[in-house]
Amino acid sequence: MNWSPAHQAVELHNLSQLRDLLDAGHDVEDDSGDGWTLLRHAVDVEHDGHVQTGEPLHADITAFLLARGADPLRRRNGIPVVEEAETLGHWLAADIMRNWINRGHQVP
Repeated sequence: MNWSPAHQAVELHNLSQLRDLLDAGHDVEDDSGDGWTLLRHAVDVEHDGHVQTGEPLHADITAFLLARGADPLRRRNGIPVVEEAETLGHWLAADIMRNWINRGHQVP
């Protein structure tokens, strides 16, 4: 797949590189062209890593992207990212996003 540098950083769990890219002006809502945003990609990568390795579930990339303004309600095929996280079984990311939404955080 031909991903942007930010999508590559998400795929490789490279949080410091992702931070540097966003600091340099990369769009936090980077979309690979089909609704696959950085946040949606993060949820998928975090969950897959947990399933494939058996290591504890984490949501560091998800939390970072939310802090930088990613929209947990952005839809792909009619489904918001937060709902996709719930369906996928990434309960930690879904819980973080639901609380973020419920506290009234606004996407810049």
